[in-house]
Amino acid sequence: MAASINLSFEEMWEKIIACDRKYDGLFFTAVKTTKIYCRPSCRSRKPKKVNVEFYLDINEVEAAGFRPCKRCQPEVEHSPHIEIVRNTIAFLVNHYKQNVTLSDIAGQVGLSPFYLERLFKQETSETPRAYLEKIRIDKAAHLLNYTDLTNLEICYEAGFQSPSNFYKVFRSLKNCSPSEYRKELQHEVD
Repeated sequence: MAASINLSFEEMWEKIIACDRKYDGLFFTAVKTTKIYCRPSCRSRKPKKVNVEFYLDINEVEAAGFRPCKRCQPEVEHSPHIEIVRNTIAFLVNHYKQNVTLSDIAGQVGLSPFYLERLFKQETSETPRAYLEKIRIDKAAHLLNYTDLTNLEICYEAGFQSPSNFYKVFRSLKNCSPSEYRKELQHEVD
């Protein structure tokens, strides 16, 4: 059962530019000019945006005639638990707006909450809760960059239940407040 995610082209593009390992295995970057596909975290030189297609399934990308990158080896599974981790991450990405508990996630992937948390932490070095917060902050950063929503609107749109928690988590992950982050983005454009 392949897990699918709800990310826009722009969001996936941001993930590959940032070489974000959190999304490895959830989608693949295919370059039309070279006919090569990679993981989102691949450190190879980034292609032109117009030459990129995204695929959610490795079989689809290979059926479309793309071959795996020799540097990031997207066709190689690095762990026997990768499918469980991938399904957990897909669930988190698709349900980031909701108040998700560890029991909800565990029920979705068919494991006990304790075992899921232990296995997930072993594979990703983070708890599912910390991973979910990073996904929410990624979404908030995207919204700060591409919308005119207020910080409070973004807080709730990104799935946070309280503004104080949103500001605390944002500052801990981005080393600035949401307002400072937006101002910094505007200075980069000017």
